[in-house]
Amino acid sequence: MEQQLTTVETAQKLGLLEEEFEKIKQILGRTPNFTELSIFSVMWSEHCSYKNSIVWLKTLPKDSPRMLAKAGEENAGLVDIGDGYACSFKIESHNHPSAIEPYQGAATGVGGINRDIFTMGARPIAQLNSLRFGNPHSEKTKGLLRGVVKGISHYGNAFGVPTVGGELFFDECYNINPLVNAFSAGIVKVGETASATSYGVGNPVFIVGSATGKDGIHGAAFASKDITEDSAKDLPSVQVGDPFQEKLLLEATLEIIQSGHVIGMQDMGAAGITCSTSEMSAKGEHGMDIWLDKVPTRQANMVPFEILLSESQERMLIVMKKGFEQTIKDICDKWDLYCEQIGVVTEGGQLRYYMNGELAAEVPANDLVLGGGAPVYHREYKEPAYFQEAKQFNIEQVQEPEDLQAVAEFLTTHPNIASKRWVYRQYDSMIGTSTMTTNAPADAALVKVKGTDKSIAVTVDCNSRYVYADPEEGTAIAVAEAARNIVCSGAEPVAITNCLNFGNPYVPEVYWHFVGAIKGMSKACTALGTPVTGGNVSFYNQSSDEGPVFPTPTIGMLGILENKDNKMTLAFQNAGDLIYMIGEAQNDIASSEYLYSYHKVKLSPAPYFNLDEELALQKTVKEVIEQKLINSAHDVADGGLYIALLESAMPKELGFDITTDKNFRKDAYLFGESQSRVVVSVASSKQADFEKHLQNNNMKFTQLGKVTGHDCHIDGALFGGISVAKKHYDTALEQILD
Repeated sequence: MEQQLTTVETAQKLGLLEEEFEKIKQILGRTPNFTELSIFSVMWSEHCSYKNSIVWLKTLPKDSPRMLAKAGEENAGLVDIGDGYACSFKIESHNHPSAIEPYQGAATGVGGINRDIFTMGARPIAQLNSLRFGNPHSEKTKGLLRGVVKGISHYGNAFGVPTVGGELFFDECYNINPLVNAFSAGIVKVGETASATSYGVGNPVFIVGSATGKDGIHGAAFASKDITEDSAKDLPSVQVGDPFQEKLLLEATLEIIQSGHVIGMQDMGAAGITCSTSEMSAKGEHGMDIWLDKVPTRQANMVPFEILLSESQERMLIVMKKGFEQTIKDICDKWDLYCEQIGVVTEGGQLRYYMNGELAAEVPANDLVLGGGAPVYHREYKEPAYFQEAKQFNIEQVQEPEDLQAVAEFLTTHPNIASKRWVYRQYDSMIGTSTMTTNAPADAALVKVKGTDKSIAVTVDCNSRYVYADPEEGTAIAVAEAARNIVCSGAEPVAITNCLNFGNPYVPEVYWHFVGAIKGMSKACTALGTPVTGGNVSFYNQSSDEGPVFPTPTIGMLGILENKDNKMTLAFQNAGDLIYMIGEAQNDIASSEYLYSYHKVKLSPAPYFNLDEELALQKTVKEVIEQKLINSAHDVADGGLYIALLESAMPKELGFDITTDKNFRKDAYLFGESQSRVVVSVASSKQADFEKHLQNNNMKFTQLGKVTGHDCHIDGALFGGISVAKKHYDTALEQILD
């Protein structure tokens, strides 16, 4: 065995703490060599071990009758959607790589999340993304955004899975450290899934897919530290993707699973061969002997730690039943993929890595992984000074503008509210011919499940400004809004995945954000019956210059539309239909885009939110959709009631004529972002039945006005033509970026 001397200084350079180095020596009963220390450094990084977050993640609700694979059990969550089918879905971050090399960083994020899905045996049918960038007028932001969108579109389009939705948000807190969160969902028949495990002494271990190169080495450790001026020197930590190779790997993987001879399978994402061998072995309570010289490589003279830690893309580790080696080789030959036996399953839990017959490293699998020997920390947290200051905000401190039409125009063209057409035009949303919301927009994307009458509904949501204002309340709002979007599309919310983007967990104020977010998520998910199936924690999203980004716990939610006849659009359908707001307005402009961007008031509480009112609202909206009492439904969110009305009016270029409530400040009524409100349109013939149903539910509602021809009128005043507003809304982002 190689015996390079390692010291505590070596460990610290690899991102380990001094006490962690001492713990490794205790586990091994000796000082580790450099390869072994490198193995521990990636497996005990925050990115792989969740050592600073797991104590709180364990408090999230994970159970429901639909759950087939709970959080942490497999590569992705697995939910029973009925009729013998299951949906596997997950969201993950690729923030640090995208900050340094936006095209490949984003592209490999898309590739990685899709591999998590088809490693389960599920065929991906839908992708979404959630993106955060800095000042959109800066050249740095423009370059990052262009690179990220190009990476997502090129990979997703070539791979052949539609990108059906997403979100894009700008704030200067993301100037240095953008957030790139990728979501994928796939469908599999119940009982035809694969598991990330390994057992059966003598069973062969194969690497399938691309050759291994030096890209992505120490990528997991790179993702577990702050962004600095020197981060560009970590460019080898950014992986390189090949979507055409991934398409071949997808088809080969599903065929190998269908052979019925697979023991276990895991994709090689963070920490590469190290992670897949250790996690599969620990789960199956066996060991492995791995022959690193058998691994197909792209570069000559790669040394053991480089092969073990490489995060080269489009690779799988597969354990087959002994005697069926030729089966996997024949399938991979058909799809023109590398397929090499690189090891064998052994008794016990030791991982032994050999190079040309010499032992390069020997480590116990269980001590590398979460739930085994990986460290777990209880971090200090404390409330930031600004939190109490934000609570002092009073709406009376803000003078109401005389020209509210100017405010409306400002919000219509604000990059956080205006159309993201510049982005989504680069994505192919029609691959697979299953997308139902391309020409009939809804609050969530609907994708048909072929072979059934049902569809899945998917959305990603998080207003990080709300979370910064109040982590617990803001995260509960993110969950509630995701569910509201699912409900407004006609579907039933069933489960979530999360991507938890925060700053440095060693900073007590940052960790306070994290703890509050987990509490809010638990509260909302429990109330809504949407357990957490898994996801990703991404800490260290901050720079030495600008500090941490807004806490951004992105929620990816899955819903089920059992009956396509209940599909609901956000678009007004007919002139003459009546417009209602279900839910109750508030005299509230806290944390709204209007307050933050128009008035430049940066500190205020989260918007008004009551979870009981939200539950009642969603129940009522679901019922009026099922009873065919409404023609459209759109939730009131960013930009308030005015933007909700405008977004419902623009698809068919219909207008609206509404009256505001004199009991509220007019700016709060139109632009406030208090929660638990939905704008619906109702045919006059259904008016009586609609109102009776809401009254029977004790649901508060307001008749705002009616759908009209082509103009927008508020309190009798002309606010402009819909076609003109639509042009401004559609082109605002393009004018900034092109």
